[in-house]
Amino acid sequence: MSLPDMPLGPTDLLLRPLGVGTMRWGEPPDEGTTPTDPAATFEAATAGGISVFDTAEGYLRGASERELGRVSAASEAPAILATKFAPLRITSAALPRALDASLRRLQLETVDLYQIHFPFGILRIRSLMNRLADAVEAGKVRNVGVCNYSAAQMRTAHAALAERGVPLVSNQVHYNILHRDPERNGVLDACRELNVTLIAYLPLASGMLTGKYRGGATPPRHWIRRRTAPFPAPGDMEPLLQALAEIGQAHGRTQAQVAINWLARQDNVLPIPGARHARQASENAAAIDFAMSDAEAARITELSDGLS
Repeated sequence: MSLPDMPLGPTDLLLRPLGVGTMRWGEPPDEGTTPTDPAATFEAATAGGISVFDTAEGYLRGASERELGRVSAASEAPAILATKFAPLRITSAALPRALDASLRRLQLETVDLYQIHFPFGILRIRSLMNRLADAVEAGKVRNVGVCNYSAAQMRTAHAALAERGVPLVSNQVHYNILHRDPERNGVLDACRELNVTLIAYLPLASGMLTGKYRGGATPPRHWIRRRTAPFPAPGDMEPLLQALAEIGQAHGRTQAQVAINWLARQDNVLPIPGARHARQASENAAAIDFAMSDAEAARITELSDGLS
């Protein structure tokens, strides 16, 4: 039994409860690693029923947007494209130009979801929301969202948009079994109260939840990890990893698929694991094609309580 479809915020747009992160699309191949294959990844994801693809103007200086635009334009598969405005500007007046540049790279006239990438003190939230509302009225943006906003910042954004008759549909934040801050800092509760979809990035904790760093292997350094609490030691994670493996074996799934499923079964949460090639996209899509029991989910939650 698959997990049920979910709406995007207050819209009537129904989605499979999973998206695709494309941050590394367009990345030059590294020696010894499998190169990215955006076209095959896109086709594998859409064949698995996944339609949301998330990028940003800041990913590889626009290369991710160009790759996503290229493969989406070449495909007949329906897709929902989301990108982000990086607010590292002096004034919010830069947003319309940045949006136009993103639309050109994505080969679109209208983007499905346009998000503010992170809060930035120089730019007032109300001013940014008015620019987003202007973009909706101009027909260049269908839905608007934010990323990395606190509960209070999200409420401010929601109220400012409501004055213009535009809903806030999403807040994209760091959320996984090892990083459950949204449950504690009010963000998840605010999302549910305001009918805002929580889009969860790093759902596999940069690979820590796949089990590939067992046996003393050193996880790669990631810029996001340096901004958050350190992950627990591999030895401390062993009971959780063992539970993920056992639950996966019971359902014919991998540890990674169980970790994604645990997140996707949370109310109003849309995980967006990254995928660089078709195998990853297909495996991710299969993560929502089964339903673990409440007891299995509770076991994972209990084991993660002392780690996250």
